[in-house]
Amino acid sequence: MTLPFAPTPGAVALAVLAAVIVGTSKTSVGGLGAAAVALLANLMPAKESTAAVLLLLIVGDLVAVQIYHTDTDWRMLRRLLPAVLPGIGLGAVFLRLVPQSAMRMALGLILIVMVALQLWQRQRRPTAGSDHELHLGYAVATGIGAGFTTMAANAGGPVMAMYLLAARVDKARFIGTGAWYFLLVNLSKVPFSAALGLYQVSTLWLTLMLLPAVLAGTWLGRVLARRLSQVTFERLTLVASTAAAVSLLLPR
Repeated sequence: MTLPFAPTPGAVALAVLAAVIVGTSKTSVGGLGAAAVALLANLMPAKESTAAVLLLLIVGDLVAVQIYHTDTDWRMLRRLLPAVLPGIGLGAVFLRLVPQSAMRMALGLILIVMVALQLWQRQRRPTAGSDHELHLGYAVATGIGAGFTTMAANAGGPVMAMYLLAARVDKARFIGTGAWYFLLVNLSKVPFSAALGLYQVSTLWLTLMLLPAVLAGTWLGRVLARRLSQVTFERLTLVASTAAAVSLLLPR
């Protein structure tokens, strides 16, 4: 079995931790997935790490849609999904043409601005847990932005999290809607990643090796989500999104 990095105990431990984080992010606090991208990027080339994380994310998505299938807001999904494919296409073009360091820096700055706007909005309207209808243009911009950022750096989670936080949905609907959204988005990314030549045999072996860790993470996330209050859940989501933005700004 060939792995895309030297299988030292420390490297394997980091890869397992990344997989657990992926699973946890899918069934609890959104935005954590970018931390897994950063961890794997320390072990293997950036583009290959993006492909490896994508496969792990799909595994987590499949578990999440089973757990939260009754909590999906299909009306919200219908507003978001049509704009995703153009965003993914743009992300694929930029991934091929633009240096990844510049791409990550831009995405990190965009996410920080989005978190700042969300905090400002909450100061103006502090009530948590109440639905808020968002303008269709916001949904279209989120769909394009999430498609673009998830294709370019697997960083679509924080973009989607900011939209769901702005909509003020409860935590179960937050996770359930995000689960279906990212399952469909991540599956649509696979052909683009394959066309870019990102899938190697070593990447597939790594995914198989980390599968149990992803499943363990989904269980951990479900336990965590049950114990978190709505306010704490929203605060942790903001913290995770900020951490994701910072991880994109850090040099590799």
